[in-house]
Amino acid sequence: MTKSLLLVGVGGQGTILVTKILTEGLMEEGYDVKMSEIHGMSQRGGSVTTQVRFGEKVFSPSIGVGEADVLVSFEKLEAARYLESLKADGKLIVNTEEIYPISVLSGAAQYPDNIMDEINKKVKNVIAVNASEMAEKVGMRRSANIVLLGVTVKALGLEGINWEEKIKHYLPEASHEVNIKAFKEGLNV
Repeated sequence: MTKSLLLVGVGGQGTILVTKILTEGLMEEGYDVKMSEIHGMSQRGGSVTTQVRFGEKVFSPSIGVGEADVLVSFEKLEAARYLESLKADGKLIVNTEEIYPISVLSGAAQYPDNIMDEINKKVKNVIAVNASEMAEKVGMRRSANIVLLGVTVKALGLEGINWEEKIKHYLPEASHEVNIKAFKEGLNV
C-alpha cells in the first residue's frame, strides 16, 4: 500500500532536508519512493512544500486534495493552509511555533488567532508539538526540523530504519550529537 506525506513549512526551516533524509531512508529500506519539492520564496520565509510517496510501486509524487496520509507542518499557519490535502482519517503533525510571514511583519496583515483551535475542529488525529522548544532543550533550536523527523518516523511506524546514519550523512559532524538527541526527542512524543 502506498503512503503519501506532505511536508510544509517556511523557507529556512529545513523542510527539504527532512524530506531528503526520509526519502533516502525509505529507499534503503526497499520502498519505491517518489519525491517532489516546491520552493516558494524560500529565501525570504515563503512557503515550501515537499511531497513524498512510498510503497511497493509508486508512479507519481503528486498528492492531490484529500490524499495525504500524513501532513507534517513545520509551522501552524502552514498547517491551516494545507489541511485540505489531508485524508479524512489522516494524521497531522504540527509544530506549534509561529513564524510571521512578511505581510504580518510589515503590518499589512495580522497573524490569525486560534489557529490550533480551528485545526483541532477539522482534524481528528493531531500531534501538536513545540519542536523548537524541544530542540532548544537538547542544545540547538535550529534542530526543530529533526525533532519533527522523529515525530514523523514514529507516526509512520518506521523506527526500524537507521535514521541516525541518515542524519549523520546530511548534517555537519559538529552537529551530529545534538541532532540525534533532537531526533530522539521527536521519537518520544
